[in-house]
Amino acid sequence: MTAVLPAPVAGATARDPRHRKENAPRWVRPSVFGLLAVTAVLYFWNLTASGFGNSFYAAAVQSGTQSLKAWLFGSLDSGNVITVDKPPAALWVGTAFARIFGFSSFTVLAPQALMGVASVGLLYLTVRRVSGPVPGLLAGAVLALTPVAALMFRFNNPDALLVLLLIAAAYFTVRAVEKASPMWLALAGVAIGFGFLTKMMQAFLVLPAFTLAYLIAAPTGLGKRLLHLLGAAAAVVVSAGWFLALVAFWPASSRPYIGGSTGNSLLELALGYNGLGRIFGGEGNRGGGGGFGGGGGNTSFGGASGIGRMFGASFGTEISWLLPAALIGLAAGLWFTRRAARTDRTRASLLVWGGWLLVTGLVFSFMGGTIHPYYSVQLAPAIAAVVAIAGHALWRSRANSSARLVLGGMIAVTGVWDFILLARTPDWLPWLRWVVAVLALLVATVVVVGLPPLRKALAVLAAASVLTLGLGTAAYAVDTATVAHTGSIPVSGPSSQSGIGGGRMGGGFGEDSSSTALSQLLAKTTTKWAAATSGSQSAATLELASGKAVIGIGGWDGSDPAPTLAQFQQYVANGEVSYYVVGGQGGGQGGGSSDITDWVAANFTATTVGGQTVYQLTS
Repeated sequence: MTAVLPAPVAGATARDPRHRKENAPRWVRPSVFGLLAVTAVLYFWNLTASGFGNSFYAAAVQSGTQSLKAWLFGSLDSGNVITVDKPPAALWVGTAFARIFGFSSFTVLAPQALMGVASVGLLYLTVRRVSGPVPGLLAGAVLALTPVAALMFRFNNPDALLVLLLIAAAYFTVRAVEKASPMWLALAGVAIGFGFLTKMMQAFLVLPAFTLAYLIAAPTGLGKRLLHLLGAAAAVVVSAGWFLALVAFWPASSRPYIGGSTGNSLLELALGYNGLGRIFGGEGNRGGGGGFGGGGGNTSFGGASGIGRMFGASFGTEISWLLPAALIGLAAGLWFTRRAARTDRTRASLLVWGGWLLVTGLVFSFMGGTIHPYYSVQLAPAIAAVVAIAGHALWRSRANSSARLVLGGMIAVTGVWDFILLARTPDWLPWLRWVVAVLALLVATVVVVGLPPLRKALAVLAAASVLTLGLGTAAYAVDTATVAHTGSIPVSGPSSQSGIGGGRMGGGFGEDSSSTALSQLLAKTTTKWAAATSGSQSAATLELASGKAVIGIGGWDGSDPAPTLAQFQQYVANGEVSYYVVGGQGGGQGGGSSDITDWVAANFTATTVGGQTVYQLTS
């Protein structure tokens, strides 16, 4: 960062010897392997304690192991009545793993843990290219020890794959900026396109940052920069659009209904329920963080929207431990590099990661539709990278009082904010917040005042600075890894033990309440579907318990028009459904679930199996 930071950091080039393997210090490789090993232990430790995690996605993986069509489309049931309400890229990976190694709790959760280790490694490589191995290692460690990362890389939601793909896109963008490479930029577009097939428009939140960084810093003329960006945009469209086209042109009668859509359209799902509906509310989304009548205080749905949402009760302990430090470092970095050359790589890297952080953070903060605390895992790589890049650069410029003041401010603010966050769980390690606060203020004071240029003293101070920045978030992350998480809205840290988000929206049978008698009854069936019930979540529980296909009437909350009453009547007439299980979630809000229940009740005789009301639909 010019004006304050040393020229080698501000003007690092693609040929900088710090980025060549043959010139790397001997400690670098063992340190990287150590970081990855510790991350693997954290993410794999007692992994199967969470069972199948989110049974909704676990059931879709099970169905994919039973049907190739279910694998392709992400169907909830192997009979292919309806898909999950997300695109299937994450399920493609999970199902492939389960097909190779067998379907089990471990094979459902292990792919996400592997994605976490890969994300840490790839973030290290990306930051190292610009700033060297030390900030690369620091960025990787911060990501690994972010509580929401320790949660989602041990859980089977699509967010783990999304984060890995976006880090890959950032790596490709950084490579592209170095030499104005259209190939690397196109690869970034491909990664973002597959991010769309993982969690739709959420993957596009990084596009403004990557575009701006390349447009400003790529070492070629403006015309070529624009042309390269057009090529990358085409790569996004092709890598995401091929599956949209496949779904659109595949006869609807021979594929599953697209769950979450109103018109059986994946594009409509992307633009509606999973797109603009998330931003502005509506389209089946509960607005204002209110969720199911919870009001703005419903932390499982983000709480009240506004600039403070990422620091509030819902998101604060998930992601904000180093967020103040990242914002300070980003502002300082952009200010100190304001007179640098257009192609300055430190500033370009800050634009990549800082733009990612600002755009994504602001969108999450002001979203009026459905949002959950675990979404914030998408912020974790950006926070880690900005803190590492800016913090290391400021440390190298510690001879300058301005750099020391900013760095000391980052440390002090982190200590104070960590104290506040730790105080939200006052009965959990109550001494820790005092240790963090006191240590942070002491270290910040020493940094600002300055030390004699003695190597050992500086090394101790550097280690103390890193320890202070990471102590609170690391403690929460380790605690998160020791707790089992199930349901649809998991949370990290000690609060996760209270069961917040551990259940399911709208009721259902619950993770373990499906009786052995009912499971055994369904397991003995030989029809296409063992049973049908209201809602995908309840159907998922029955599928996992019995190993058989179950129709989740109405999809996620019972409101999808699949199957229709006429379709269900035809399934029964063909002898393809053995039982109808009363209960589940969803009230058939236009989806026909209540019509099917009424028809079954009027035409078949109820019995009780394991405390559950069941109708036999076959002779």
